[in-house]
Amino acid sequence: MRWVWIDRFTAFVPGKSATATKCLSQAEDHFAEHFPGFPVMPASLILEGLAQTGGILVGEANQFQEKVVLAKIPFAKFHGEAMAGEQLTYKTDILDLRKEGAVVRGTVTCGERLIAEAEIFFAHLDHNRSAQVFGDQNFVFSGELQHLLGLAKLAAAKTPELPAAAT
Repeated sequence: MRWVWIDRFTAFVPGKSATATKCLSQAEDHFAEHFPGFPVMPASLILEGLAQTGGILVGEANQFQEKVVLAKIPFAKFHGEAMAGEQLTYKTDILDLRKEGAVVRGTVTCGERLIAEAEIFFAHLDHNRSAQVFGDQNFVFSGELQHLLGLAKLAAAKTPELPAAAT
Protein backbone atom coordinates (compact mmCIF):
# COMPACT_ATOMS: atom_id res chain seq x y z
CA MET A 1 0.00 0.00 0.00
CA ARG A 2 1.20 3.48 -0.81
CA TRP A 3 0.29 6.54 1.26
CA VAL A 4 -0.37 9.89 -0.38
CA TRP A 5 0.35 12.85 1.89
CA ILE A 6 -1.10 15.58 -0.31
CA ASP A 7 -4.77 16.22 -1.07
CA ARG A 8 -4.50 18.40 -4.15
CA PHE A 9 -2.26 20.64 -6.18
CA THR A 10 -3.21 24.32 -6.07
CA ALA A 11 -0.52 25.59 -8.46
CA PHE A 12 1.80 23.92 -10.93
CA VAL A 13 4.36 25.49 -13.26
CA PRO A 14 5.95 22.63 -15.24
CA GLY A 15 9.69 22.32 -14.70
CA LYS A 16 9.70 25.14 -12.13
CA SER A 17 7.36 24.99 -9.12
CA ALA A 18 4.45 23.21 -7.50
CA THR A 19 2.13 23.96 -4.60
CA ALA A 20 -0.06 21.37 -2.91
CA THR A 21 -2.22 21.20 0.20
CA LYS A 22 -2.95 18.61 2.86
CA CYS A 23 -5.89 18.90 5.28
CA LEU A 24 -5.02 17.18 8.54
CA SER A 25 -7.94 15.17 9.89
CA GLN A 26 -8.20 13.78 13.40
CA ALA A 27 -9.43 10.58 11.70
CA GLU A 28 -5.96 9.85 10.26
CA ASP A 29 -4.36 6.88 12.02
CA HIS A 30 -1.09 8.58 12.95
CA PHE A 31 -2.88 11.14 15.16
CA ALA A 32 -4.20 8.43 17.50
CA GLU A 33 -0.72 7.59 18.80
CA HIS A 34 1.27 10.74 18.01
CA PHE A 35 0.53 11.96 20.64
CA PRO A 36 -2.60 10.95 22.61
CA GLY A 37 -4.32 14.14 23.72
CA PHE A 38 -1.96 16.27 21.61
CA PRO A 39 -2.44 15.20 17.96
CA VAL A 40 0.72 16.32 16.15
CA MET A 41 1.62 15.23 12.61
CA PRO A 42 4.97 13.40 12.66
CA ALA A 43 7.81 15.40 11.11
CA SER A 44 8.68 12.51 8.79
CA LEU A 45 5.18 12.63 7.27
CA ILE A 46 5.41 16.38 6.80
CA LEU A 47 8.66 15.82 4.88
CA GLU A 48 7.05 13.01 2.89
CA GLY A 49 4.27 15.36 1.73
CA LEU A 50 6.88 17.90 0.67
CA ALA A 51 8.85 15.16 -1.12
CA GLN A 52 5.74 13.93 -2.95
CA THR A 53 5.00 17.47 -4.13
CA GLY A 54 8.59 17.95 -5.32
CA GLY A 55 8.83 14.44 -6.75
CA ILE A 56 5.79 14.95 -8.97
CA LEU A 57 7.28 18.27 -10.11
CA VAL A 58 10.56 16.53 -11.04
CA GLY A 59 8.79 13.58 -12.67
CA GLU A 60 6.54 15.79 -14.78
CA ALA A 61 9.57 17.77 -15.98
CA ASN A 62 10.68 14.55 -17.72
CA GLN A 63 7.15 13.50 -18.79
CA PHE A 64 7.32 10.69 -16.17
CA GLN A 65 9.87 8.81 -18.30
CA GLU A 66 12.24 8.44 -15.35
CA LYS A 67 11.70 6.64 -12.07
CA VAL A 68 12.33 9.41 -9.53
CA VAL A 69 13.28 8.44 -5.98
CA LEU A 70 14.16 10.49 -2.94
CA ALA A 71 17.93 10.17 -2.61
CA LYS A 72 18.86 12.52 0.22
CA ILE A 73 17.61 15.34 2.42
CA PRO A 74 20.74 17.38 3.15
CA PHE A 75 18.81 20.12 4.94
CA ALA A 76 15.57 20.10 6.90
CA LYS A 77 14.48 22.50 9.60
CA PHE A 78 11.27 22.47 11.59
CA HIS A 79 9.86 25.69 12.97
CA GLY A 80 6.58 24.48 14.46
CA GLU A 81 4.08 21.68 14.79
CA ALA A 82 1.19 20.70 12.56
CA MET A 83 -1.95 19.70 14.43
CA ALA A 84 -5.11 17.82 13.50
CA GLY A 85 -7.65 20.22 11.99
CA GLU A 86 -5.05 22.38 10.24
CA GLN A 87 -4.22 22.67 6.55
CA LEU A 88 -0.64 22.44 5.32
CA THR A 89 0.63 24.09 2.15
CA TYR A 90 3.63 22.51 0.45
CA LYS A 91 5.58 24.81 -1.91
CA THR A 92 8.45 23.42 -3.98
CA ASP A 93 10.86 24.89 -6.53
CA ILE A 94 13.33 23.05 -8.73
CA LEU A 95 16.82 24.40 -8.06
CA ASP A 96 18.67 22.06 -10.42
CA LEU A 97 17.45 19.49 -12.95
CA ARG A 98 19.90 17.10 -14.60
CA LYS A 99 19.73 13.72 -16.29
CA GLU A 100 20.95 12.07 -13.04
CA GLY A 101 18.29 13.71 -10.87
CA ALA A 102 17.19 16.99 -9.37
CA VAL A 103 17.41 19.27 -6.35
CA VAL A 104 14.22 20.78 -4.95
CA ARG A 105 13.82 23.44 -2.26
CA GLY A 106 10.55 23.49 -0.36
CA THR A 107 8.60 25.03 2.47
CA VAL A 108 5.63 23.86 4.50
CA THR A 109 3.28 26.45 5.95
CA CYS A 110 0.05 26.52 7.90
CA GLY A 111 -1.58 29.82 7.00
CA GLU A 112 1.20 32.37 7.46
CA ARG A 113 3.10 30.17 9.94
CA LEU A 114 6.26 28.45 8.66
CA ILE A 115 6.23 24.81 9.77
CA ALA A 116 9.25 23.40 7.93
CA GLU A 117 11.74 23.96 5.14
CA ALA A 118 13.96 21.47 3.35
CA GLU A 119 16.22 20.80 0.43
CA ILE A 120 15.60 17.43 -1.23
CA PHE A 121 17.77 15.54 -3.72
CA PHE A 122 15.99 13.18 -6.11
CA ALA A 123 17.73 10.55 -8.24
CA HIS A 124 16.64 9.09 -11.55
CA LEU A 125 17.01 5.33 -11.41
CA ASP A 126 19.19 3.77 -14.06
CA HIS A 127 16.86 2.24 -16.70
CA ASN A 128 18.88 -0.95 -17.04
CA ARG A 129 19.12 -1.64 -13.31
CA SER A 130 15.59 -0.57 -12.40
CA ALA A 131 14.09 -2.68 -15.21
CA GLN A 132 15.84 -5.76 -13.81
CA VAL A 133 14.50 -5.13 -10.31
CA PHE A 134 11.14 -3.45 -10.91
CA GLY A 135 10.24 -4.27 -14.52
CA ASP A 136 8.90 -1.66 -16.89
CA GLN A 137 6.17 -0.40 -14.54
CA ASN A 138 6.83 3.07 -13.15
CA PHE A 139 6.14 2.23 -9.50
CA VAL A 140 6.96 5.79 -8.39
CA PHE A 141 4.31 7.61 -10.42
CA SER A 142 1.45 5.19 -10.25
CA GLY A 143 -2.17 6.24 -10.22
CA GLU A 144 -3.16 8.62 -7.46
CA LEU A 145 -0.33 11.18 -7.58
CA GLN A 146 -0.59 11.53 -11.36
CA HIS A 147 -4.38 11.79 -11.01
CA LEU A 148 -3.98 14.69 -8.54
CA LEU A 149 -1.67 16.45 -10.98
CA GLY A 150 -4.12 15.86 -13.84
CA LEU A 151 -6.91 17.47 -11.81
CA ALA A 152 -4.72 20.49 -11.14
CA LYS A 153 -3.94 20.89 -14.83
CA LEU A 154 -7.63 20.63 -15.74
CA ALA A 155 -8.56 23.26 -13.16
CA ALA A 156 -5.81 25.58 -14.39
CA ALA A 157 -7.01 25.23 -17.99
CA LYS A 158 -10.61 26.08 -17.02
CA THR A 159 -9.77 29.05 -14.79
CA PRO A 160 -9.03 32.23 -16.73
CA GLU A 161 -6.34 34.48 -15.29
CA LEU A 162 -7.59 37.52 -13.43
CA PRO A 163 -6.58 40.93 -14.75
CA ALA A 164 -3.78 42.52 -12.72
CA ALA A 165 -6.15 45.15 -11.25
CA ALA A 166 -8.45 42.47 -9.82
CA THR A 167 -5.76 40.69 -7.79
